[in-house]
Amino acid sequence: MTKPQHDSDVAFIEALAELLNKSGLAELSVKREYGEHDSLNVRVTKYAAVVAAPAAPAAPAPAASAAQAAPAAAAPAATDGDPAKHPGAVTSPMVGTVYLSAEPGADPFITIGATVKEGQTVLIVEAMKTMNHIPAPRAGTVKRILVEDGSPVEYGAPLLIIE
Repeated sequence: MTKPQHDSDVAFIEALAELLNKSGLAELSVKREYGEHDSLNVRVTKYAAVVAAPAAPAAPAPAASAAQAAPAAAAPAATDGDPAKHPGAVTSPMVGTVYLSAEPGADPFITIGATVKEGQTVLIVEAMKTMNHIPAPRAGTVKRILVEDGSPVEYGAPLLIIE
């Protein structure tokens, strides 16, 4: 039994992609029911899944900034693999926008080489207009900051490395 063609499906998917771009969301998932045994499941994502692209060590490269350039000696040891697999990696608990300071123009919560205490706020992830303070899971020294201020992050994406 073949599935009937629905001419509106292409237009529907294009509209979802446009909505994704306009809204600032990273992903949409929709199920469209046509009848008892006929439906369309659509998942539109703005970014490739981290799992689908395991050979993506280039992802941390755009996060390099002038503040991170000084401790170049620490960088080579940490770039040997996927930063998400580093034992000191702090990952995003949600999809959102990451901020390195409490407000624009304010001093950042952390800098490379800074010593942090367990529970100390290291950055903020904004999700659905809610500012979520991300605490340091352990005490240590910030070795790398893998994201830029104001950049979008996915669930599980590495944000920084604390050793």
